Amino acid sequence: MTDPEVVVDDEVPRAWWRRPLRLLLWAALAVFAWFALVRLVGAIDWRAVAEAFGHVPGWVVLPLLALLVVRQVLNAVPLQQYVAHLSLFRSLQNDLAAYLVGSFTPPPADVVVRVSMFRAWGVDPAAGLAGVGLNTATFYAVRFGVPVVGLGLLLLGEGVEARQWATALASALVAAVCVAGLAMLLRSTTLAAWMGRRAGALVGRFRADVDPQAWADYLVDLRARTSDRLRTGLVPSLLALFAMVLVDGAMLLLALRAVGVPVSALTAVDVLAAFLVAYPITLMPMFGFGIMDAVLVGAWTTIAGVAWEADIVAATIVWRVVTIVGPLVLGLGVVAFWRRRAGESAADELATS
Repeated sequence: MTDPEVVVDDEVPRAWWRRPLRLLLWAALAVFAWFALVRLVGAIDWRAVAEAFGHVPGWVVLPLLALLVVRQVLNAVPLQQYVAHLSLFRSLQNDLAAYLVGSFTPPPADVVVRVSMFRAWGVDPAAGLAGVGLNTATFYAVRFGVPVVGLGLLLLGEGVEARQWATALASALVAAVCVAGLAMLLRSTTLAAWMGRRAGALVGRFRADVDPQAWADYLVDLRARTSDRLRTGLVPSLLALFAMVLVDGAMLLLALRAVGVPVSALTAVDVLAAFLVAYPITLMPMFGFGIMDAVLVGAWTTIAGVAWEADIVAATIVWRVVTIVGPLVLGLGVVAFWRRRAGESAADELATS
């Protein structure tokens, strides 16, 4: 969710080094994960991985891109549900533009882009940003809820290990907290204020610049702006984001089949179960790039055998390229289209004045 203190108090400067340091730490963690993978399944034969790419048929690009579009549309549903007078197409544009800008520039550049687009469309920017906050909270509920579904799939297969039970249980608790928080936000202004103060006090133990009352004021304002939309839009948003995660898993499954990994080596249940259980790792930068890949490759190689390791790595790379680069390209197109439309509107206003 958007940090309340950023919205309420703009006088607190952000240290310029925080974002680079955080990215550096996550990069180091990703490298550590790959070394751990090498210790588990052995050194990766990158020549064999390159050969696996040669097995990918050209036609697979079309269904992968089609699934990517479906994924992004489903991802845009919550913002459309939570913000009045915002169409699904414009919600999609807003998400893609913010993703592009946020990938290359420090915050709050992505927020600035969102606000500019909201204003151009005649949407109240405060209501729009409130919708973005609810969208984030809803996605957290789904992100930490899907391991429970993955656990169910594992029960259909070869069974569940103790660590997988622990992961699913911890994730389910986080998801329950997210859903409970949204429900409390709906219930009353008093509960919203209490929740904000409690959350602010908790975060204040780690950050000295956090004002619990500012968090309370933020959640009260958020409730005032979005309670009606949240009441009608929460369930559709949860379902849409859950479907988005399944589409993401389907893209991985398609990539695995495209490089030649057969059903006899990895079933759809094997693929989706590991993906869903590991999904909370996407909390990390760039959708858990490096770390989640290592976890998935290790899990699938354990099931399929080392003989399929190179093909599994190749499929994971294909999936990464499509899901990371694809939205960037779409976002670039959206920003170019929106700027052109904004320029045309400005020219029309000058002509009529």
